[in-house]
Amino acid sequence: MRIRDWDHNLKIRLFGEAAMNITFWMFFPFLTIYFADEFGKGKAGLLLILSQVLSVFANLMGGYCADRFGRKKMMVYSSLGQGFCFFVFAIASSPWLDSPLIAFIAFAFVGFFGSIYWPASQAMVADVVDEKDRSSVFAVFYTSINIAVVLGPVLGAIFYVHYRFQLLLVASVICIGLAFVLWKWTRETAPTVTAFVNSNENSKWYSVLLKQVKDYGIIFRDKTFFLFILGGVLAGQTFMQLDLLLPVYSSEVIHNQTLLSFGDWSFKVSGEQAFGIILAENGFLVALLTVVVTKWMTTYRERNVFVLSATIYGIAMLLFGQTEWIWGLILAMTIFTFGELMVVGLQQSFISKIAPEHMRGQYFAAASLRFTLGKTIAPMSIPLSLWVGYQWTFIILALLAFLSAFIYWVMFTLVEKQQMTSANEKIV
Repeated sequence: MRIRDWDHNLKIRLFGEAAMNITFWMFFPFLTIYFADEFGKGKAGLLLILSQVLSVFANLMGGYCADRFGRKKMMVYSSLGQGFCFFVFAIASSPWLDSPLIAFIAFAFVGFFGSIYWPASQAMVADVVDEKDRSSVFAVFYTSINIAVVLGPVLGAIFYVHYRFQLLLVASVICIGLAFVLWKWTRETAPTVTAFVNSNENSKWYSVLLKQVKDYGIIFRDKTFFLFILGGVLAGQTFMQLDLLLPVYSSEVIHNQTLLSFGDWSFKVSGEQAFGIILAENGFLVALLTVVVTKWMTTYRERNVFVLSATIYGIAMLLFGQTEWIWGLILAMTIFTFGELMVVGLQQSFISKIAPEHMRGQYFAAASLRFTLGKTIAPMSIPLSLWVGYQWTFIILALLAFLSAFIYWVMFTLVEKQQMTSANEKIV
């Protein structure tokens, strides 16, 4: 499906979110190092865990509100909230106030509002795109994010150290600008918003909360979906380390290594530069190959793709832990990225297939627990590296990825049994 044939809402979002993501990735990859330096590894890991607990709550609330009050409304409010939090973050990192604690609180609430935005944005795609085209549309959005992952760290390496305050102000302005664009030029796509609002005008707040808990209870009784989330949380422990363990690891093991040399000329990199290079490599490969690999993977059984992807994640983690050489890290990232590309479009398409139309927002929110719960657990890798060392930490991450592959195999076996039972019942 060509972008020019997309729904108007999606075209606006694609370009607006791209601008926001580029700015965000100009400073985000360096924040783990910043917080580890300011608070120490142990305390930084604990604080990052607490921030993700907040995001888990926000994610579930965001999915419920997206179904009940509208995709557009929640995206606008979330963008405004992020804009305000980026402004506070900027002030806390300004020449007039240097407060790592306030900066961290602002960063936590940036994640809070981002978690509210996510399920509404994903549900909007499912609302306006036919099932046969969803994988390709999700893949394009994922590609735009990874273009930002390529450009952002490169620009951040130039501007972050000396212009962090200005970068955060720009992020604030862009988020507020995105909120205005979404409010002014997009339409609501949720199918049941009006009916819900009319039927709940006099509802007490606690009755709404109880209904939300009941709705999510229904979702998690879906065994297939529960296994999907569990497998995603375990696999997520690997790619979450791109922002957590890898920057700290590379900064400690890479010291003025030669990346390229020609005769008497050589280009040497430090740990921070090495991390920027492998992160940019990941983003570049994803931006270049997402659509191609997604189309390629749709020709295979979903079960085989999911299982192989998780297995490749595990292999990549083992390689990361076995090398302290810049080119070894680059090779490990290449293998890791292929595992990532295999399931980019298929995961979101899988969710949209099993989610009832009137609960899409909640299903996407619950599915996002793969990331929010994953991010909640993932910071444990930082203190874990102190307790058992980097090599064993990467081995543990690899074992979690292999366990994820097994869970995906069980999940698709269950799906196939359910399909066979349903087919037999129709024949009878």
